Amino acid sequence: MRRLLLTAAVLCASLSGLTACKSACRELSEKLCECALNSVEKQACQQRAADEEGRVEPVAEDEAVCEAKLDGCDCRTIETEEGKKACGLAR
Repeated sequence: MRRLLLTAAVLCASLSGLTACKSACRELSEKLCECALNSVEKQACQQRAADEEGRVEPVAEDEAVCEAKLDGCDCRTIETEEGKKACGLAR
């Protein structure tokens, strides 16, 4: 689970860029960070998402994918194949 969250945070955060408001990919990354088991992991996940957001600039297609995943991504189902797909962690 921990590695899955790390991968998701880095992947999604890497798709987001610097904007005044949070991008869809940054929001998705933070939503995945909410799935962390404790506050220490959650904070570390959020920091990685912020670091990646500052490092990688998104393209419109990436933002559209993240936007589409926001509503369907749910921590309660993230361990299932369907839940992983809903959060963009699997195809």
